Amino acid sequence: MSCSCGVSVEGKTAGCNNNGGCSTGGCNKLNVFDWLSNMDIPVQEKFDVVEVRFKNGRKDFYRNVSNLDLVTGEAIVVDVQGGHHIGYVSMQGELVRLQMKKKSIADNDDIRKIYRKATLNDLEKFEEVRKRENPALYRTRNIILEQKLAMKLTDIEFQADNTKATFYYSADERVDFRELIKVLAGEFRIRVEMRQISLRQEASRLGGIGSCGRELCCSTWLTDFKSVSTSAARYQNLSLNPSKLSGQCGRLKCCLNYELETYMDALQDIPEVKFLKTKNGDARLQKTDIFRKLMWFSFDKDNNWHPISTERVKEIMEMNKAGEFPESLTLDTIEVTIADNRINRDLEQMDEKFRKKNAGAKKRRNNKNRNRKKKLTNPQAKTDQQPQAKSSNQQKPQEGGPNKGQGNRKKKRRFRNKKSSNNE
Repeated sequence: MSCSCGVSVEGKTAGCNNNGGCSTGGCNKLNVFDWLSNMDIPVQEKFDVVEVRFKNGRKDFYRNVSNLDLVTGEAIVVDVQGGHHIGYVSMQGELVRLQMKKKSIADNDDIRKIYRKATLNDLEKFEEVRKRENPALYRTRNIILEQKLAMKLTDIEFQADNTKATFYYSADERVDFRELIKVLAGEFRIRVEMRQISLRQEASRLGGIGSCGRELCCSTWLTDFKSVSTSAARYQNLSLNPSKLSGQCGRLKCCLNYELETYMDALQDIPEVKFLKTKNGDARLQKTDIFRKLMWFSFDKDNNWHPISTERVKEIMEMNKAGEFPESLTLDTIEVTIADNRINRDLEQMDEKFRKKNAGAKKRRNNKNRNRKKKLTNPQAKTDQQPQAKSSNQQKPQEGGPNKGQGNRKKKRRFRNKKSSNNE
């Protein structure tokens, strides 16, 4: 997709001046940040090869033989086989030299040249040519179905001079498309080039959003596609679910290789074991945390998982090799003395609790007895009580009246007379 900010309103070629990061989002495929743009490099020593981007992130290198003052994102006309094409400057300067060295491209006469900067007339003609791409894509797919060819047509790129079209397709097996080329050449009146690409390159050209929520790595920065095997997922303890491990291209995700080396280094300290033997039974491995170096084991008919360090697992493995079995996954022997001390400590606490309670009750009883003895042995309390009793006795005859006092005197006389008679 071309850069929409490469041409200003007046029709002059300008460029976005964002060092490869287009502000409109139209040319974000495989863009590169020019981190040398702020450095003052002598013009005489400036590298004359420029990296040019075409449709869907396809890039190639061209030599600036005319020493044109180019800007990143600017449209230029370049030399191609059998004509000319229009591309956009993606990178220039010393970074291009490093990029060529990375891709093993020699700096020789095989590099084609840049003709000129694209004019408004060139861009208008190129836009008219690009309008033919979608109708041609649909028509070509129908022709492939009619000829029953086992291939998938992905994209079509027309050359700016409208003399050639490149058809990008993917196929699992070798395809004989000689008859197809004849039909396409007669249908569109143009030279046809068939170019087979892999499924990863197909996803890179089309682009999209991955399961992580970001743009696909292959369409934004990844250019070197390495083979990905299921062992990469197995080493990282990932579930072997094809729907989760496959990307939009239908192959295993490239990101499975990103952290594989780190996992391989961490796995060197993880022992390979499936179960451990103890006196409580066989403990089977359920899960392994590679970076925390923890392994979860569970016994038969038990849903609880017991986390154990890798060092402890190695100790139990050595014991099993020697014919010894630990009491549990965490203890080699049961420490009975520790259990007895705990029981005795509980009994001592209970005895001390009841001892304090009995001492308090005994103290309260002693206080009560002491108070009783004080009341009985205190004479002041008796003297205080006797006058009160006498006064009560003196008041009783007065309550009965004068006749009652005379009757008492008569009784006393009778008692005296009777006593005297008995003495005689």
